[in-house]
Amino acid sequence: MTEARTSMQTPIEGAGAPRDPAFGGDAGRRVAVIRSENTAEIPVHLLFRDDTGPNPVVPAAAPAAPRPGPPRQAGTRPVVKPPVRPATPADPRIAERPGPVLPGRAALGAGILALAGCGAVLWWAGVLPRRVTAPLRLPAYPYHGIAPEQWGLLALGVSAAVLAFGGLGRGQVGHAWVLSLFGDYRGSVRRTGLVWMSPLLLRRRVDLRLRHWRSEPMGAVDANGTALRVVVLVVWRIRDTARATLAVADHETYLRQQVEAAMARVLSQLPADAFHEDAPTLRDAEAVGDALTRMLKAEAEPVGIELYSAQPTGIEYAPEVAAAMRRQRIAAIDARHRDQVLTSVVDAVDDTVRRLTSRGLVDLDDYERKALVKDLTVAFCTGRGAGESA
Repeated sequence: MTEARTSMQTPIEGAGAPRDPAFGGDAGRRVAVIRSENTAEIPVHLLFRDDTGPNPVVPAAAPAAPRPGPPRQAGTRPVVKPPVRPATPADPRIAERPGPVLPGRAALGAGILALAGCGAVLWWAGVLPRRVTAPLRLPAYPYHGIAPEQWGLLALGVSAAVLAFGGLGRGQVGHAWVLSLFGDYRGSVRRTGLVWMSPLLLRRRVDLRLRHWRSEPMGAVDANGTALRVVVLVVWRIRDTARATLAVADHETYLRQQVEAAMARVLSQLPADAFHEDAPTLRDAEAVGDALTRMLKAEAEPVGIELYSAQPTGIEYAPEVAAAMRRQRIAAIDARHRDQVLTSVVDAVDDTVRRLTSRGLVDLDDYERKALVKDLTVAFCTGRGAGESA
């Protein structure tokens, strides 16, 4: 048994190897140890000790020092700043300008005169029957056919009447026309009442009134990755009719998609709720709305849309996580209430003991003071619990 123990404690390097202080140094036999980076040295002979002889004490190794880094404050969350993206460029060639338009009354008068001229040519050619000329007290001409010069006058009069009546339009308050010819922008008309525009121009009516759009519940995530459902109310109107019509295929679809993208960017910067710390959250609807409005204004300006506000009307958890987050919120409210109750009880006990001792009503040693504090704490807690249950 002695030989087996001796052979187990003999180092592997051989008898001529230099002695390591970690194996016992020069004091007696060499003792192997188990080393670890973060643990103390454990002598191997302690695991198989069967004698009561003294053993060398090996000093414990110091734990590994943590890596240096910037100090972190408890209860703070690093602020994630959204990346700075270049604004959407606007086409400088597309900008609203006044379009060609004339008063509608002048065009209406010109059309009536053109029709009257056509009637005069027909009367001159003898085409009008007697029952038409008799009430007008006009002499009747015999019909001998329509001469070529009469055909030319008729064509000119009909063309003038078609141009006059075909270009008439009724401008409404809060609406405008965007005019184009063969894909080329010719201007915009914002006038109201009876107006005349060339019938050769393509007209597109644009609504200039103040409009609001309430979105359907849209999906998003907060800074913690929790799924949310958000409803946004957007108030906007068209400022540049040319850009709203020609710079984008559909300005309403563009605005909806930009609202969804901006909402995802803004909501991902903060958590929906901070249950155990006092930190900014998405419950600050004013701050969230301001950030969303600023971001959408920059995206809507290149397409001629003037955005006034974009406010979230509801930020709720998604159905799949709503129950779990509701339980967590209730637990946080309960913990906060318990902390308030405990704080008020401790303050009341401290005030009571301080008044008793300062007025000399009682003279307490440490043991009696602890007992009094304990009894007062139990009494105050019991009284508060009975009052809340009632």
